Amino acid sequence: MAKQIQEILIDDLDGGEANETVAFAIDGSSYEIDLSDMNAKKLRDALTPFVQHARRSAPAPLRRRGRGTQRTISREKSSEIRQWAKAHGLPVSERGRISSTVVEQYEASHR
Repeated sequence: MAKQIQEILIDDLDGGEANETVAFAIDGSSYEIDLSDMNAKKLRDALTPFVQHARRSAPAPLRRRGRGTQRTISREKSSEIRQWAKAHGLPVSERGRISSTVVEQYEASHR
């Protein structure tokens, strides 16, 4: 039995057909939006004057449709990050996943 699965993107602004998923970040939060070529161009055009005057920073991890980009951290590195976070008064659990904001603060302090 053959099966064909189609993924159709819907433009999040106007409900029409979208051609791409645009990822962007602002104020420490990452976003994705499905847009048609025209709406993607509008977004990029609106951001251009700001991007031209901005400086690049370390890339924030963005999730792309269809591909997971979640980073895994070694046990040793996790332990190191937990100790650093506790020493700096940041909330961190004894076990489990370390929040991305804590990891980003750790990485920023060790550049």
